[in-house]
Amino acid sequence: MIAILLILVAFGLGAVPFGLYVARFVKGIDPRDAGSKNIGATNVARLCGTQWGVLVLALDIFKGYLPAALAPDGTGWVALTLIGAASILGHAYSPLLQFRGGKAVATTIGVFLALAPWAMFFAVVCCLAVIALSGYVSMGSLTLALALPVFSLLTGSLRMVPLAAGVMLFLFWRHRENILRLSKGEEMPWRRRKDDPVTEPPDLEG
Repeated sequence: MIAILLILVAFGLGAVPFGLYVARFVKGIDPRDAGSKNIGATNVARLCGTQWGVLVLALDIFKGYLPAALAPDGTGWVALTLIGAASILGHAYSPLLQFRGGKAVATTIGVFLALAPWAMFFAVVCCLAVIALSGYVSMGSLTLALALPVFSLLTGSLRMVPLAAGVMLFLFWRHRENILRLSKGEEMPWRRRKDDPVTEPPDLEG
């Protein structure tokens, strides 16, 4: 019964589009209509400022972390997998956004911080290293997706390997447009270069 309740809570909390709410509050805009047209932290940071992107990142991580962290000791791996998956799917297919949403990377981080913290720690280190070297958040996110099942195995979080493998495939699917843009050299970098075309309306600058 507790597991079922946590699955429902996970999906409901995951469905809350913090990126949309923060962007509307700060700038009065809908991030789905500007920049990369995503409600995630990266686009909010571009449109509203880095500090607001960090806030969205923290909130999206928290909504993945909380339901998984509330699972009692002894909860089986199937129940934990369903709780984690519910958070991620709630974010990606939010009923509040006509069953659309973000790519769920931050929410995934929150889930695995609760369920396999060392695996997520090493995956995040790899992710940040790739972002620093390449300048592309999407490339870092894909690296995180690939690293997560590997480090779940290496750190002994064996019961989380099925969820990690499923999340890897899901994140690649959610990033399919980014993968196409990366292959064409058209992906938007983390910080816009001076010679890049302006994709946001002028009143969003600054």
